[in-house]
Formats: sequence, C-alpha cells, structure tokens
Amino acid sequence: GDILDDYLRTDGVWILTRNKQFYKTNTEKECAEKCEEERNFNCRAFLFTRKKLQCLTLAENAKTTVMFNSTDAVLYEKKIYLLQCKKGIGKDYRGTEAKTWKGIPCQKWAEKAPHKPNYTPEKHPSAGLDENYCRNPDNDEKGPWCYTTDPATRFDYCNIPECEGQCMQCNGEDYHGEVSRTKSGLECQRWDAQEPHMHGFTPKQFPEKDLKMNYCRNPDGELRPWCFTTSPTKRWEYCNIPRCTTHPPVSGLGSQCLSGKGEDYRGRTAITESGNTCQHWNTQFPHRHGWIPDRYPCKGLEENYCRNPDGEKRPWCYTTNSSVRWEYCAIPRCDGTEQGIAGMSNVPVQAPLSEECYRGKGQTYRGTTSTTASGKKCQAWSSMFPHRHEKTPDRFPNADLRDNYCRNPDGDSSPWCFTTDPSMRWDYCNLKRCDDYTQE
Repeated sequence: GDILDDYLRTDGVWILTRNKQFYKTNTEKECAEKCEEERNFNCRAFLFTRKKLQCLTLAENAKTTVMFNSTDAVLYEKKIYLLQCKKGIGKDYRGTEAKTWKGIPCQKWAEKAPHKPNYTPEKHPSAGLDENYCRNPDNDEKGPWCYTTDPATRFDYCNIPECEGQCMQCNGEDYHGEVSRTKSGLECQRWDAQEPHMHGFTPKQFPEKDLKMNYCRNPDGELRPWCFTTSPTKRWEYCNIPRCTTHPPVSGLGSQCLSGKGEDYRGRTAITESGNTCQHWNTQFPHRHGWIPDRYPCKGLEENYCRNPDGEKRPWCYTTNSSVRWEYCAIPRCDGTEQGIAGMSNVPVQAPLSEECYRGKGQTYRGTTSTTASGKKCQAWSSMFPHRHEKTPDRFPNADLRDNYCRNPDGDSSPWCFTTDPSMRWDYCNLKRCDDYTQE
C-alpha cells in the first residue's frame, strides 16, 4: 500500500512542537519517508508546505500540542499514535493509557525507581517506550503492560480495549474500524469538516454514529460503509470493507408483536391493514424496489412478511396490487394496546382537511401525507437511501422536514419529496391546493 495510508491528513493546519527536524523534499511521500527514518526522536507526525516544499518531522501530534490555521501547510499524523485501542496482543499499541488495570500509575520507562527496568528506550528504540505509557515491548501474550509506581508491584497489565475488527457485519451500521479510503483509493474527508463537500453528517448531529476522524461509516442505512471524499469532483463513495466470516450474535428470535417502530418485528403477517397481500421482497413485480434480501442480510426480509427495514413509523410491505405501491400492516402491539391512530377504527384516518391541502406553493404545509402523485412512498428527509441529497433537517431547520412527510423546503411549485423508488429521485405529492377543495 501507499506509505501515506498510515497517516491521517488534515489540510490547512500547523502544530506547535519543540522537537522537530527540517528537510527539503519534493513530495508528501518523500516527507513521510523522512518521518519513518527519523532517529532524533519518535516521529509522530509531519508537516509539508506546498509552496516552499519544506518538510518538518515532528515528535508530537494534534493530540499532544496546540494546533492553529496555516493555509499552505498539510499535517500528516501517524494513525498508530491516534489509536486508543489495541489489535491482538498490542505490540503496535502507541496510545496514552498510563495506569494499570488496578488504577496504579505507571513508572516512566526512562526512570530507574522504584523499579530498575529491563526494557528502556535506549535498549528498545523502536518499541515506543515514551513517557510512562503502557506498551508491549516483549510481545507478552496478555498485552500492554508497564512498570508501576508502587514499590510492592514491579509491573502489571493495562486495561486497553480491543480495536473493533476490520470487517463488517450486516450492512456495516456497527462498523467501527479505521479504513479511511474509498474503494477506488480516494482519501476520506473528515466528518467534522465541510470541505470540499458540505454535508449534514456531523459528529455533533449524530453523536451515536461514531463519526470519528475520517473513518468509513454507515450512519444512514446504506448498503455498506462509505465516506465523503477529499476529491472535489467525487462527493462520496463506498469503502471496500469485507464482510465478517462469523455471523453476529442473534439477539433473541426477533419480536412477534409491535414494540417501538417494529424494526425488530419478525412475525409472519403478510397482509396490509386494508387487506392487500404483500409482495415478496425478492421479487420486483408489480413494484420495483431496492430492498433486496441479499443486500440487507440483517433486516429479516423473508418471504412477503411485513417488515420495517427503513425506520418507518411501523412495519409495512409493497403490495401485490399494482395500483397500491406500499401500505402499513396491522400488527398487534406487545403491550396489548391498539397500534396507533391508523389502526383504530373509531378515529378517522385522514388528518383535518386543512392539513391535507396546501396554500400558495405549500411552503407552510405541515400535514402528514407521505405519498407522491405517482403513488410512490416518500423517503425520509434524514435518510440518504436510496437517494443521497442535501435537503436535510439541519440544513433547512425551518422547513419542518420530519419523517418522510411531503414538504416544500426550496420554494418549488408545490410540496414534494424524494421517493423510495431507486429509479425515481423525486416527485410532487398527492396533494391539492386548498382553493381546489373549496371549489369542489
């Protein structure tokens, strides 16, 4: 692989560091080679200036010192020094944990008291024996350890978490690995950056999605992990992450009744609430769709059973009726109550008339219609599947982009939505103007 694959790149920043060496190089790769060869200190990062073609090897990285803007500079940090987890026995662990599993502070590797060490930075220069950080210089099978500051305990092991595997289960929604290049080799853009591509998937907006650094992730239920790229001409691309050979642990058999939105429902209901038979998930007739069972191995898309693979309000299915694309299913709730307004016969299914029509261009429409004029189901505004887009709730905070309800965030002629049909990006909604209702 490329030598730069081992580094995390950040454009336009500089870091302050006492320990550094200057070199003249023509490329970032040459500068990375200088960092690998550095013998004056442990090279944790390097700075490369494009105009002066100057290379600075650094003993520190952005975790340990101050960072500030510098338009011409590019910072490359060795990923190994940014990881706070171990792979295998942790021979390459270079994190900053500095206490034992019992909480006793570690002794500095270069010091002689309270214990005289066998392993020192002088004897083992490539073992990363910095400060008093936990390390594994002797390939101990129990993992990283350190000499302790307790005179009664010469050494003890450290509690370093295992890095998540570099393979993915299901569609990689829980992938926490460190792959940071796309399948065509492009470097990923950091999730907390808005250049070269502006987007709504920020760590602040999605704290539970582990959008760290520029690692490939799947925050929106895509086919597999992806990232925005650092190429201005390619907005995003999938990452090449292999499927794990072992299957994920089965959490129960799935629910036979409706709890929450019913995403874990695995019952055998195969009829919609209006009595239409469900279409088999592995067929494309009468309705073409993207929910193909082989592509989504953990969504339970068996036979033609009602399911909720996309975070809808409750389980649904495509129907065998060519004029009705999809409908919700009537699943009894686990707590024994009726399953919400649409399932209760004594409550009208239609929202108040004023909300089922729009005024003007419909920019103030706040109803709950989520079907297009052509009968297609609307895609949720916060979802990027099957259509990736920029009309997200955080970018249009005043447009009420809730769930998959028809809206008009951009001043179009009437309310619209992206559709769940991969072959039709968007369509106007099945709504009339309020004046039309009055005339009728």
